[in-house]
This record gives sequence, structure tokens and C-alpha cells, in this order.
Amino acid sequence: MSLTPYGGTLVDRTVTGAEADALRAEAESLPSIVLEGPTLSDLFLISVGALSPLEGFMDIAAWTSVVESMKLPDGRPWAIPIVLTASHGEAESLAPGDRAALVAPDGEIAGVITVSEIFDRDLEREATEVFGTPDLEHPGVAMINRLGARCVAGPVEYCYSKDISGFPEENLTPAETRAAFAEQGWQTVVAFQTRNPIHRAHEYIQKCALEIVDGLLVHPLVGETKADDIPADVRMRCYKVLLDRYFPPGRTFLSVLPAAMRYAGPREAIHHSIMRRNYGCTHFIVGRDHAGVGDYYGTYDAQRIFDEIDTDELGIQPLKFEHAFYCTVTDAMGTAKTSPAKPEERIFLSGTKVREMLSRGERPPAEFTRAEVADELMNAYRS
Repeated sequence: MSLTPYGGTLVDRTVTGAEADALRAEAESLPSIVLEGPTLSDLFLISVGALSPLEGFMDIAAWTSVVESMKLPDGRPWAIPIVLTASHGEAESLAPGDRAALVAPDGEIAGVITVSEIFDRDLEREATEVFGTPDLEHPGVAMINRLGARCVAGPVEYCYSKDISGFPEENLTPAETRAAFAEQGWQTVVAFQTRNPIHRAHEYIQKCALEIVDGLLVHPLVGETKADDIPADVRMRCYKVLLDRYFPPGRTFLSVLPAAMRYAGPREAIHHSIMRRNYGCTHFIVGRDHAGVGDYYGTYDAQRIFDEIDTDELGIQPLKFEHAFYCTVTDAMGTAKTSPAKPEERIFLSGTKVREMLSRGERPPAEFTRAEVADELMNAYRS
């Protein structure tokens, strides 16, 4: 596995200082596109290199290739189309070669796009191929239908003056995490993707992974998620207390990923792994129902999809873990591979069940979560 960025070069489309001031001044006189949904996150991630080798939003050829074959036009694996949607009114006046201002939801200039193409995507086709369903009850399918079909393609420049993550101290760019890993002397780094507090099963698989690598990047997603997911600020407090008290010093690193969840299951597992390669990781944990929602995906579909692509070309090694549980025979965490417990001697708790317990004022059991994490969750739900 390699610590080189995906495509060989870490993309940087950010402008700062006088250059940023000049770009904002130019943008004031340009047609504007208001960024909605995940697009501000995508613009940031393109610009800092998290989505290398992309230098902008995809055109129809790239969209088609990714949707149909799960590859970029050059043949590299890629699972999620990254497009900029615009209303017909915003896009009607644009033509290839034009420049348009990209406006954040707060009204400030976030960047500029040089238009290469305007096209309409097939929403049902994207939903069926990427999410595995056209069902509008699926949050990812609902999102792309809300954003619409009209897309504007082209390279971008980023000049937004605000942190988009809510956690500026922990929102490290790929260049910054790479520098931090190098300073630690880490040659191998495993990434853990999460949009939930870390419970005992997560802790178990993270520590298993730490046995074979130099360091662990806990990389929670803090962009747009479902309304019933636990808020990012609560999760961050849980991560910090857990890493401080239950992990060895000097072996872990906490940074945030300001990306939006698509809930695309298997395809999103590939997407998450590519971003973590760009952030400097060599290994990526893929557990039960990665990026899943409801009953749309099989328990281990997100692991099997890695068997369909060339992981050497992907450049990051997936670490596949079975569903971990608390074993009442050994009084420890385990999986079917490590525990002698019969099914009735295994304690499973899902994030959904824990959220239901918290909403009723019930404390998550010690078999599921550390006491300090339970305290943070209980305090958050009481308030």
C-alpha cells in the first residue's frame, strides 16, 4: 500500500491572501450558483485534495463512467459522482468558458468555477446504480432528487473564509494530516470512518487494527447527516474522552471529515477509502453495514464490493471485520471468529437502539459503551 495521494498528486485548488481577495472581487460581477446540500462540502474536499485527482465538478463523461462502471474515464476506481447542481435559472445564462461565482448558503463567496459543460443527469439511473434503489424514502436518493438534474461541470477555485466543519482545530487538510503522520514517524496508518459515537465494538476492531499498523486516524464525518443521528459536537466529546482514557498515547490521531453522508452503502465504502488514502492512510476499516441505512444493503455488502475492484490500484488496504459483540462467556468483546459464545450468549446493541434508549432516558449498558461516553450521551440527551 502507498501513502501517495490518489492519482499521484495531492490537488490544491485553494487561494488565500491577496489572490483570494481578487477572486472574491471578480466573483461579485459573475453569475452565481448557490451551493446546496453536500456541494459546499464537496467544493471544500475537492479544493484541499481530499477528492484527488478531481480538480472540479464532474462532466457528463465522468458522471456516466462512474455511474455505469464505477470508474473515472481514465479507468481508476471511483464510486460516487461528484457534481455541482444548479437550478435552470442559474445555469441558463452559462456557457462553456464562462466563470460563475459559487455562493455558500450564508451568502458569502466560496469560490469560482470555470464552466466546461452543462448537462442533465439521469436521476433514476444514478439512484439505481449508486444507491441500489430508486426509492425516494432512501435519504441519498431523496437528496439527489431534491438537488435536481441540471449540473455544471468544471475546475474550481476555493476562497471561502470560514471553517465549514464546526471544528476548526480538528479540521485538518490532507496535507496537514500527512505532515502529522510523518512527524509521528508513522509508515502505516489505519482510518476509522464513523458518524456515531465509538462504542465497545468499534473500540475492539480499532485496537485489533492497531496491532498491525503504526497509527490510527479516527476520522468522524461531521457534514450533513440524517436528522436523528447524534450531533457532531456530542460525538466529538465522546471521541476525545475515549481516546484520552482508553487508547495508548501516541498511537491515535483525531481529525474531522467535513463531508456529507450519502448513505450509499457499498459504493460509499469505496468513496470513503479513497478520501482516506488522500489523507495519508494505508489501511481502512470496513465493518458491518458500512454507510448503510435501513434495510437497503446486506450486512457485509460494503466488504464484498472491495473484491470487485483492484485494491492495488485503489492503493489502500481494506480491513474487513465481522459484527463485534460483548461475549458473556469471556466477559470481553469479540466476533464469531474469536468468541466461543453461542448466539444467545452474545450482546448486540445497534446505534439505533442506543438512540432509542437515550430518548427514553435510559443509560446505555457497560457492555455497549464506556461509562464516560455514556455520561456524555446522557448529559446531551437531558439537555
